[in-house]
Amino acid sequence: GCLLLWLFPSILRAQSSEEVRSSSMACQQSPMKVSCKGAGLREFPKELGHEVKYLELSNNFIQNLSGSSMPAFGQLEYLDVCFNQLEALSAMALAQLPQLRSLLLGSNRLDRNYLANGRALHLLRNIEVLDLSANRLQSHMAGWYISNLTSLRTLDLSGNRMTVLLVGIFWSSPRLRKLDLSNNYIMEIEEGTFEALEELEVVNLALNSLHCISGFSLTQLRVLNLSHNALELFVSEEGVEPYLLQVLDLSHNRLLSFPELPKAHELTHLNLSNNLIASLLPGSGHPGDFVLPYEEVARSNRTWPAPTGLTRVTDLDLSNNQLELFPFPFFHSLGSLHSLSLASNCLQDVAREAPAGSTELGNHSPALSVRSLDLRDNALRVLPRWFFESLPWLETMDLGSNRLQPCESRRSGRRGNSGGGFFVPAPGHTCTPFYNVPHLKHLNLCKNNITRLQPFAFNQTSLLSLDLSGNKDLFMPKEALRGLEFSLQKLSLRGNQMDDSKAELPCLDTLKVLDLSGNNLSLLPSGLLCSPLESLDVRNNKLLALEKPALASWSRSLQDMAVAGNPFSCCSLGWLDA
Repeated sequence: GCLLLWLFPSILRAQSSEEVRSSSMACQQSPMKVSCKGAGLREFPKELGHEVKYLELSNNFIQNLSGSSMPAFGQLEYLDVCFNQLEALSAMALAQLPQLRSLLLGSNRLDRNYLANGRALHLLRNIEVLDLSANRLQSHMAGWYISNLTSLRTLDLSGNRMTVLLVGIFWSSPRLRKLDLSNNYIMEIEEGTFEALEELEVVNLALNSLHCISGFSLTQLRVLNLSHNALELFVSEEGVEPYLLQVLDLSHNRLLSFPELPKAHELTHLNLSNNLIASLLPGSGHPGDFVLPYEEVARSNRTWPAPTGLTRVTDLDLSNNQLELFPFPFFHSLGSLHSLSLASNCLQDVAREAPAGSTELGNHSPALSVRSLDLRDNALRVLPRWFFESLPWLETMDLGSNRLQPCESRRSGRRGNSGGGFFVPAPGHTCTPFYNVPHLKHLNLCKNNITRLQPFAFNQTSLLSLDLSGNKDLFMPKEALRGLEFSLQKLSLRGNQMDDSKAELPCLDTLKVLDLSGNNLSLLPSGLLCSPLESLDVRNNKLLALEKPALASWSRSLQDMAVAGNPFSCCSLGWLDA
């Protein structure tokens, strides 16, 4: 028994040494790059060359970086120790890394021993990239860790427990360019916190608890993310220097109105989605200040103030707000706007400026440069003809989950036109004219409660894709899709509960993708025989068999087909041979 007790520590040491050696064998090595990610290491691998410049040790069980456990890596420039159990950094160990430029310490336990760890970290005077994310650091701990790191260019402090940004926290890092402070508990930013950071370009403050940004004056910033806070106010400070801001994300906040933005002539992407915006007048917090009935707008000579500094914006997201009116005049000065989203608002109507006494006929609104327009999930009942005339470059339009009914476009009796004759719009303002919109390529009209699709509804609109899904009991005569024979490539009629008498298709010579799932079809529409289908979905119908002539016509084109959920007859499965 005594002999066993005497031998037991030696056995343990031998096993531990063997574990480290076998873990080192699991590393992927080249002369200058070593990756030991997820190798089960509990300490630094020993058997590595001194010329290694890149070392990845993430997802292991290392608890400390001590001088005794670390070999000398005089050439090491990049060290990743993320996702370990690290809680101790020794000055002796870090002093052996004079060439280190990037140090990733995220997802460890550096809230422990932070004073000693900070003193060790201060020896890395050449460090340019530092990741201290997810270490449960409080504000004063984070400030201590980064003090005296004068060469820092990129700093990640996300996922910690910071509550305030003190005025001197970044004074010793004047060269900082990228700063990530997301996913903390920051409620206050003291005035002058960022003043020393004249080269700062990217700041991420998402997922914090900020309530107000007033006097915003970071003219040098290129990217600012303030999403997922509790902002009710965003006001910039006007100065002599122009703002260089290009990307601003204010989504998922509590803004009541359009923010008071700086004269940021470089701004190209603005995200204001998921707020409480009911007015596009800057600084107005009351819906009544902006939302007017269309009749009142048309009667008056009312004008909306143009947003300043947004002439270069190409992407504007106002989805998930509380706008009740589509204010065309507001967007007139956004001459570079290509993508606009007003999805999931409370839109019921569209409005434009009109001189007193003018009528809609013959009065042209200034054109918008929008290519992609998302108006899904609103309460729109009709879009007037001038709406499409004011969007001459529109290519993609999502109108899903509204209440729009397409107009009929009827022949006038003239002959000789290559487009099949001259077409006259149906009278009245109860439907939307989707015909003769020359640049429109992609249209989504799903879930609009469309019960009947009128003849020639999309004539002279060269659609490539059309979504009519989710319109229960839709009746679609063969003439409905006339005019799309030589353009339409993708069509969805999913979930319409259409029977054979309600689903008629013309000969669509370019149709490649067709979704007929979720209907009551017992036969495939006869017009499909001339379509070069590549993908066909007929799930959940009442098909007993598939017609052999149809399958034969698709033998060279069809690539995938979904047929589940049909009561196929076991006595007539010959179509499978095709």
